[in-house]
This record gives sequence, C-alpha cells and structure tokens, in this order.
Amino acid sequence: MNLLPIQIAALIRDALLAAQAAGDLPPFALPETIPVQRSNKPELADYACPVAMPLAKTAGLKPLDIAQAIARHVPPADFLESVTAAPPGFLNIRLSNRWVMHQIDTIIAAGENVFALDLGTGQKAQVECVSANPTGPITVGRTRGGVIGSTMANVLAALGYQVEMEYYFNNAGRQMQLLGHSLQARYRQELGLPAALPEEGYQGDYLISMAKDLVAKYDKALANEPWERFKQEAETAVFAWIERSLARIGIRFDHFFNENSVYENGKVWEVLKTLEDNGYAYRAVNREGATPDEIAKTPANAKEAIWFRSTRLGDKEDRVIVKASGEPTYVLPDIAYHMNKLDRGFSYLINVLGADHIVEAQSVARGLQAVGYDPKPVHVLLHQFVTLFEGGKQKRMSTRKGEYVTLDELVEDVGPDVVRYFILARSADAHLEFDLDLARQQANENPVYYIQNAHVRCAGIFRQTTERGLTDEGADLSLLGDREQAFVRKMLEMLEMLVQTHEEVAPHKLAFFAHDLARMFHPMYDEVRVLHGDVPEDVAKARLRLYRAAQIVFKRLLTLMGMSAPDVM
Repeated sequence: MNLLPIQIAALIRDALLAAQAAGDLPPFALPETIPVQRSNKPELADYACPVAMPLAKTAGLKPLDIAQAIARHVPPADFLESVTAAPPGFLNIRLSNRWVMHQIDTIIAAGENVFALDLGTGQKAQVECVSANPTGPITVGRTRGGVIGSTMANVLAALGYQVEMEYYFNNAGRQMQLLGHSLQARYRQELGLPAALPEEGYQGDYLISMAKDLVAKYDKALANEPWERFKQEAETAVFAWIERSLARIGIRFDHFFNENSVYENGKVWEVLKTLEDNGYAYRAVNREGATPDEIAKTPANAKEAIWFRSTRLGDKEDRVIVKASGEPTYVLPDIAYHMNKLDRGFSYLINVLGADHIVEAQSVARGLQAVGYDPKPVHVLLHQFVTLFEGGKQKRMSTRKGEYVTLDELVEDVGPDVVRYFILARSADAHLEFDLDLARQQANENPVYYIQNAHVRCAGIFRQTTERGLTDEGADLSLLGDREQAFVRKMLEMLEMLVQTHEEVAPHKLAFFAHDLARMFHPMYDEVRVLHGDVPEDVAKARLRLYRAAQIVFKRLLTLMGMSAPDVM
C-alpha cells in the first residue's frame, strides 16, 4: 500500500502548477513540502490541506481564492472522490467510496503483511533496550523499556528495516562485586558456615535459591572459593533467568554486548585520545567555567580529572570523562559502544532508556560528534518509571532490599498480553501507574479484553459461516452501508499511524489506535449482522468480507504490539 498523504500532496503540487499555467494563480515559488493531514472532521473530509494560507502573502490573494483555484485543477485519481475549498482556505479531500471499499480486498490479499511498507528496505536498524546489569531478576520497571523497544522493533520490521535487538550490560563494577559477596554469604549460610551479607548487599530471596542450587551441585566444594567465583555463578544464573522472563512476553535479543569489551580491546582509550587530539578533552581539577563556589569547595589536595569540553557542542557545562582516580565515567565507554554500533552498519538506532539517563544520552551524542561521527542515526526514547497499584494503594519496590515485583510474578498474575498492552498504552514520557485490579478484569473495561474480543468476534463469525457453508467469495462490496464504510476508512489510517510511530518513536500510538478501532468495531458488530435471518445473502457475503479484513487488521495490530490474537476467549 502507498501513503495517501504523499500521493495527495503530489496531486496538489500538480494542481498549483496547472493553476499558474492557466493564469488562475500568479507565478510564485512553490513550497518545498505540501502539508496533508487527517481531517479532524471525518464527516466532511478524510484529509485536509492548509497550503493556501501560507501562500496568501506570496500570491497576493485571499487564502480561499487560492484554495478554490487549486481545487479546480487537481487531476483525477482513482482514490479521489472530491477536492473542495473551505474557509478560511483549507482544501478538503474526500476519498472515493468505490476505492475505499476495494481496499477490503487489498487488505485480504496482503494478509498478515498488511500495511507493510518499504521505507527501510536495504537498511539495518538496531533497538537497544532493557540493558540491566545482571544483578537480579527483571522487575516491572525494567520491563517497560523492553516492551517499548520490542514494539518499535516490530514496527521497524513492518516498514522494511532489517532489525536487530541488542542488550547492553556491564558485568563488572561495585554492584557485581556486591552480588558476588552476597551469593557467597548465602552459600556459606546454607552450609551452616558463619557468613553475613555485605552492608549494602543484595537481600532478595533469589540469592537463597541460587545458593541452594550451588549446594546441590557442588556440596562444600566452593566453601573456600573467592567472591569472583560466586559473581560468575550469579551472573550466569541471573542472565538465564532474565532471558526466560523476557521471552514470556515475546522479548528476545539477537545480541548481548558487554561493556567490558570496549576496555579489553582498548577502544575506550582510543576515544579519549581522539577527544584530546580534537581539542575536546583537558586535564584540570575544576571544569572550565567553574563558579567561585565550586572552586572554593574543592579540597586543596584534589587531583586532576579529565574533562569532556562538551560546552563547545551546546552543553551547559563540561563533563568528567576520567575521574581523578583514573577510572572512566560512563561517557567514554558509551561513546565507544555507539561508535561500534555505527561501525557495524546500522543506519537507524533506537536506545530505550530510563528518564534518569537523559544527561547520559546527550553526552554520548555530543561525544560522537566530537570524535567525528554523525549522531543523527541515534534516536533516544526515554521512559518514565512504573508504579504498581492494587486496591488503590501503591506497591513499593527496591531490588537490593528484595522488595519488588518480578516480571514473572506479573505475568502469572495478569498474563503476558496485559503486561504488554498496559505498558504500551501510556506515552513513554508519562509516569505509568499499572492498575492491577483493572488488569485482572476479563471485561470490556479492560482494554486488552476489549481489543482482543474484536478479533474473537470475527473468528466466531467464520466458525459459524463455515458450518453453514456461507462464503464471501465474489462479494459485492457496494452493498456495505455508511457505518461499514466509516470503519474501513478508520482501518486505512493504520498505514499512516505506523509511519508516525516510526518518525516520532512513539509506540503508544499503536495501543491508542487499536483501542480506537475496537471502539468503532463493537457497535458495528452489534448492528451489522451477517447471520441474522432477515439479512439477504448478497449483503451477508459483503459483510462477511468486511469482517475478514477486520480480523486481519486486528491480528496485525495485536502482533505488532507483541500480543496474541485469540480465536476464543
């Protein structure tokens, strides 16, 4: 299928040229882009174009006069019913009913690939999400990034990209040391040996379970092993758990990238040298432009750090990239990692990060620019945090203290489809309040049930018509009424919605659209019957054809959101 706004814009451009050639409009330079948008008054038009209004000053005419001149010269097209001018200068575009009804057959012919586009054909895209260090199970908060990321990966694939999912992690550092010491303590406790958890260690029961597994496997053989051995055992077990948990909601990764690799191959220090060579790194106790208060608070024996001169690239202050201790901050390895991504040939990158990583994301983008890479292919999608509510009360969560709800627990409680939809149905930049009471409902108040039930109802019609021998082959789609036509027009909006989801990196648009489409479907289903005794057979066949297309579209929507499309509920 082709994007109608692009085709309509081309026709309007042709109409402008034709109107100028005919003398209906004076000569003037045409705008680079001609805006065509969905009409907010679908009863009047399918699309609206406001191009005449910004041209009024250039042309020396009233916007309405320009719009009328354009409307007279729009060339015919099979999908157009009419193009009319409306005050103060809009062009209202109405699609042909015949063409709209023909799209039912187009949808059916496309099948599970309906609304696929080739925008990304020949391009490699990567989505990085979750990226939690392997210190514990996947919790609800981490799950949000995974659902957002995997949905965007599905959308990119539908638009023709070759897509890879990547998980970025760090199995070094203090938190992993604490994990190793914590598991070591739990193992020794299981053996009845004296041991205490580190003061800031991990207290979750999962470490007790891991310790029991180690005792069952090794007995006392690890009693004198150092913490590093337990860190490795914990990492292996936690990662296996993370992968199993994410797979339950349809999230699978093509590649796991260890941050340590950019230290091992020396890329971190190559980045530092390049920054220094390019004048973007300097050694100092205080950053350039430090305030007198900052300088006054600096200890007399403070050592020099290495700073990234990011203010040259629009930052409000320079950032430390190597601490006075000689340890790099996150900026250097993250720049090296993104250079690696771009060197692997990805032309479109999405990083799904928590909202607290905004400065990190900005620093990496500036760092790429400073080392000579174009940061434009990198699209950062920041998401806010998740709060679980039950009985009107908030559940508090802390991974280290062992107070959390795991993804596994949430899936067992409400099911994978509900987990995914409830996360998607909120814009990433908004805090997500996950209502467990609503999520457990199997009624229309639950949007998951409401949307999936549209697919179930379509499937139910076909079970019955198959039993009765009714077919939709050769259906006369002109017999469909206004309500059915309006529903088809709504289905056709999905193509543009997918493009907007891509352009705005906004997967919540899928969830919103699916719910809106279901709200149009269910009242239609209640009134537009197929098997009712007083429905003529030719009308029944046309309606059955419509429901076949509807079933395909609902399945496509649910699949893109990573959800199942059940035939029965």
